[in-house]
Amino acid sequence: MEIREIYQDELPKLLALYTHLHDNTMPVIDDRITTLWNRIISDADHHIIIGIKDTEIISSCVLLIIPNLTHEQRPYAVIENVVTHTHHRNKGYATKVLTFAREIATRKNCYKIMLMTGSKDESVLRFYENAGYNKEDKTAFIQWL
Repeated sequence: MEIREIYQDELPKLLALYTHLHDNTMPVIDDRITTLWNRIISDADHHIIIGIKDTEIISSCVLLIIPNLTHEQRPYAVIENVVTHTHHRNKGYATKVLTFAREIATRKNCYKIMLMTGSKDESVLRFYENAGYNKEDKTAFIQWL
């Protein structure tokens, strides 16, 4: 599997993968989506990491680098939208994508990476713990808008 950051012309493949994340539907790629995509892809602090097998995106995550005035002005990172195609799960692909994200965060001098999951499935929680994340240091809260 090849792991790298996404290219601009790969939006349709990414959106197809996102249908495997919380049963998202495939959106129509219209002007609104294209404008949003161009904004995301041009943001140097917004990284979409993908795993490709046989020209198909089979795993991905989003890494955001957040500038910061504390911790010696070192940025921190947030990971979101971790997903692997249902036919390719439990093969280590998402772990490799998360490792690539950690490498980017390290290069950008981040002092931490935060990741939240809504899953209560013990195997999913163990997956994140095995990838180096812990659920002991912080308590996460969400306010849905």
